[in-house]
Order: sequence, then structure tokens, then C-alpha cells
Amino acid sequence: MKIKLLDRYIFQQIFIACFACVFIFMIIWIMPETFLKTVQRTINGIYTFKSACFILLYELPKVLNIALPVGMLLGALFTFDKLSKDFEITILRSIGISFFRIIAPAVVLSILFACFNFIVGSKFLPISASKLTDIKGEHRVSQFVFPVKKTDQSMEKIIIVSNFDENNIRDVIVLNFYDEVSDGSSLLSSILISDFVKYDYKTWKINTAKKYNILKSGVFSTIENVNDLIILDGQSSVNAYKLMKYSVSRDRELTNSQISEYIKLLKKEKMDDEYRFMLNKYIQRYTHSIMCIIFAILGCLLGFSKPREQKFIGMLIAVGIIFAYYITIPFFDLLAEKAVLSPWITSMIAPFVCILLIILLKKIKDL
Repeated sequence: MKIKLLDRYIFQQIFIACFACVFIFMIIWIMPETFLKTVQRTINGIYTFKSACFILLYELPKVLNIALPVGMLLGALFTFDKLSKDFEITILRSIGISFFRIIAPAVVLSILFACFNFIVGSKFLPISASKLTDIKGEHRVSQFVFPVKKTDQSMEKIIIVSNFDENNIRDVIVLNFYDEVSDGSSLLSSILISDFVKYDYKTWKINTAKKYNILKSGVFSTIENVNDLIILDGQSSVNAYKLMKYSVSRDRELTNSQISEYIKLLKKEKMDDEYRFMLNKYIQRYTHSIMCIIFAILGCLLGFSKPREQKFIGMLIAVGIIFAYYITIPFFDLLAEKAVLSPWITSMIAPFVCILLIILLKKIKDL
């Protein structure tokens, strides 16, 4: 019963501290840019008051997804620093309760935070990001390039879509290649230019287009009008459309099932750079939630101190960890995209380093 009372006491203290840290972090994150920008655009008449309220509401999942691991680290640190300074940790350890038994409530709370964070990142965040896009009218127009290869992996054609949003495929260029390969590279046989392509779930069809025929010497030979030409059919047309639709979305706008399908399509079509990048972001969804647990243990260790130890040292280390964790995410994304390191390695570096830091702190603090 005493242990249960202790668990309840520590759990409550950490929960309050974590909630306060998450709330303060969200205010600090939202206020400087999002809130002020939204207020300014509302005053200028760009947004209505209702739209501004919804924008701030839909921004919360993105901020919350970032704030939860931070709140877990700082909340655990503040709680255990207070327990240490009030000699409560010393008393508990003197009656035979181990330090790692004392932090059990923090670990349990961090697991709950990790599960909630994963749900926020995989369920709420894609919905809110999509809603924000609709409210702000930021449907992105993006260029899409789809290479079509033959069975021998030589290039058959390259389809370039210069203007796509939602269901409209416009300003399309098709680069066709000769069957022969010269000096290790394919030669262009013709260039098709069309204003519009119709997609009907089975084919990509061009109604009218200009076709520029090219000799093997690289000189234009003739120009002709082409009508009712199918440039993609079968499964390739479906894959190309899905890839194009996913490519204009940020990773946070995709659910887990969508990003998983996107990764499979990228791998199938051998779009290696984008495949590695998206695989890295997909794995990060899991490791980011796991960081709630790792940060909680780190916070407990950093908060544990002798009565006369300086408090700011643990806080300084915690701030450094938070800064290093979030500032290196784009760097690791780039390493994965450019195949410098495997996405499985880049997405696991931060958790692995933090686990090593936990082991180091355990030895230093002689626990």
C-alpha cells in the first residue's frame, strides 16, 4: 500500500509538471509566429474571425506532437529535482527503495504520453494539416516527373507534369526515347507537349498535343499534331497518379497507411531518393513517440541530484538535448535521402545516443 501511495504521489507530481511544460512550450511555439501572423491576417481581412479560430485549433496537433517529448523531459526533470532538493529521494532510498523503482511512475506516464503522441502524429496531424490547407487555400501546384522504363531497364519515356492540383493534370511534356542506347545513354526520339491529360483510372490520355520528332543526330525533323494518344495505361497509370498525388503532400499530411503505400510505390518505381526520405520519415513517427519514454528517463536522471548540487546544470543539459534532437532531424533526413546512411540508421541515431547518455548518467550519478 505504501508503494502504491508513493506511485500515486510521484505520478501526480510528474503529470502536473509535464502538463505545465507542454502548455508553456505550446504557447511559446505558437505565439511568436502562428498566432501573431493569424491575427495580422485577420485584421487585414484575409481571414475571417471564424477561420482564424479554426487555424489556431488545427495548428495544435502539430505543436502538440513536438511538445509532448519536450514536456516529458522537462516535467520529469523538475519533479525529480524538487524531490531531490526536499530530501524525499534520499529518504526513499534509505528505506531500501531503488532509484529505478522510484521512477516507475514516470516510465508509466511516459508510455501513456508515447501512445498519445503516436495517435496525434498518425491520426490527428494529417487531418488538421489537410484542414489547414483547405482554409488557407494553399493547394500546392507541384511538378512531377515519372520515368517509364523497359524490361531491360533502359528508358522508354519520361512524363513531366508541370501543373497538378487535386484532379487536374495540365502542362504535360512527354520525352520519348529510341530503342537503341548510344554511349550508355538513351536518345530522344520525340517530344510531346500537351495542355491537358485526362486520367480515367486506367489510362492517361492526351486529346491534342504537339509532337516534335527528333533525328538520332539530335536535330528536329518534323512537327505534327497528335490526337487521342494514350501515354500510360494499366497499373502504371494508377501508380503514376497515386505517386503524383502523394508527391504534392507533405509527409505530415499523410496517414500511416498512405505513407506506407507511398513508400511501396516509390520502391516499385525505383524512385530511390524519395523512397529513402519517406521511409526515414515513416520510421521517425515511431521513434519520435518512443523518445517520450527515453526523455522521461533522462529527465529523472538529470533531475536527481545531491542537495547542494547546482540545479541549472541538469536544466542546461536538458535544453541542449532538446535543441540537438530537433535541429538534427533535417540533417538526418538529408543523409537518408542521399543514401549516405540507411534510413533505419538515421531514424535510430537520436534514440541510440540518448540511451547511451542514460547509461553514462547512471554511472556518473552512481545509481
